[in-house]
Amino acid sequence: MPYITHAELAENPGALELSEVASDEHAQPVAAGLLDALLRGQDVGAWPADDVAAAQRAVARIDAAVADADAVIDGYLAKRGYALPLQPVHRLVTAWCRAIARYHLHKNRLAPDGKDPIERAWRDALRLLQQVADGKFALGAGDPVAVHKLDARFDSAPLVFGRKQLRAWR
Repeated sequence: MPYITHAELAENPGALELSEVASDEHAQPVAAGLLDALLRGQDVGAWPADDVAAAQRAVARIDAAVADADAVIDGYLAKRGYALPLQPVHRLVTAWCRAIARYHLHKNRLAPDGKDPIERAWRDALRLLQQVADGKFALGAGDPVAVHKLDARFDSAPLVFGRKQLRAWR
């Protein structure tokens, strides 16, 4: 199960950006309205069949980028000991998946080093994932794997001479 849905991708980064980076190379970008309808699961019967086929190929490229992002995230989370796939999906994981998938879709983007917001979001996601893997960052209060450094736990053997055991001697 992917960590981000098509509808979430339609909201951010949006169908316009996705149509520009996921369309067939050396071809006109898929109409953003058509791609938005496909991502949201709406009817696309009014569109020409060739355009719908091109949009479906774009969705397949988007799905491949999301699958790659999921694999990267799973690699970091597995190192920490999380049960995968992560359920329920934390909002941070969705944001990391979005950043990594966008970076993979923008493979031909030219921008000065350090100035590209897509590359910066990708680096931030990887940095935080590494911190999760190292145990320095948790996924929130409900994180099942995180253990606070000041958390002390004690184990002891069962009582041999407790109140319940000595009740027969009264």
